[in-house]
Amino acid sequence: MTRPALRSILWLGFFGAILASWWWLYAMAMQMDLDLIGRPGPMGEAMRRMDPRMDMYMPMAEFWPLFAMWAVMMAAMMLPTMVPTLRAYEDLMISANGTRIGWLGVLAGYSIAWLAFAALITTVQLGLLFSGVIDMLGIATSPLVAGGLLIAVGAFQFTRAKEICHGVCHSPMSFFLTRWRTGARGGLWMGLRLGAFCVGCCWGFMALGFVGGMMSLLWMGLATVFMVLEKLPQIGHFVIKPMGFALIFGGIAVIASPIVMGG
Repeated sequence: MTRPALRSILWLGFFGAILASWWWLYAMAMQMDLDLIGRPGPMGEAMRRMDPRMDMYMPMAEFWPLFAMWAVMMAAMMLPTMVPTLRAYEDLMISANGTRIGWLGVLAGYSIAWLAFAALITTVQLGLLFSGVIDMLGIATSPLVAGGLLIAVGAFQFTRAKEICHGVCHSPMSFFLTRWRTGARGGLWMGLRLGAFCVGCCWGFMALGFVGGMMSLLWMGLATVFMVLEKLPQIGHFVIKPMGFALIFGGIAVIASPIVMGG
């Protein structure tokens, strides 16, 4: 197989995985909508077997279904942000002795880092669910919690940790030039490091799902677009702090709204 053909196959597979992930999330969201309005479905029947008092089933109360949802969500939302990183690796393949196996290693390492985060946030979500902080849809049950989360994620946009992690995500070429390793193991090592920095940069936008609902396609779409914009060389540095201000003001508005309405 020629190198151009292999490159095309790998990139097509990469974008195919993104499209398949979004399709899966859309199908799951639609199924949840059907169950919410009382129409029959496999999710509703499963929940009724778990608890006869429940009218619907949500895969939010068990680790493995919830982890699977988060894993697919990671693929749908984070793989698009990895395009500049994979392109940067390709640019160094000839001059720095890179290979397609190394390219796959970078992708694998990055994915492993986000799968680890998926396991962590799955555990956190279950804890929040069983403590009553969020409901079965993954939405915060209190405006104070929702607003506090918005403020916390907004404030994180101004921290040194965000600056460091975003610096690596924003300039993967600099990372490769200073930490280059060849072969599949080298690619895996670099991918793990890049994935860890990416988690550090973007974890807050994943956590914001507890404000709008874990299966909100609107939230997922907007968060994905913003995280892609953050990594664009031309504008990435200019959108971080405005988003921080927007999230903080949004959090204050969410907390104040029941007070204003009640008063």
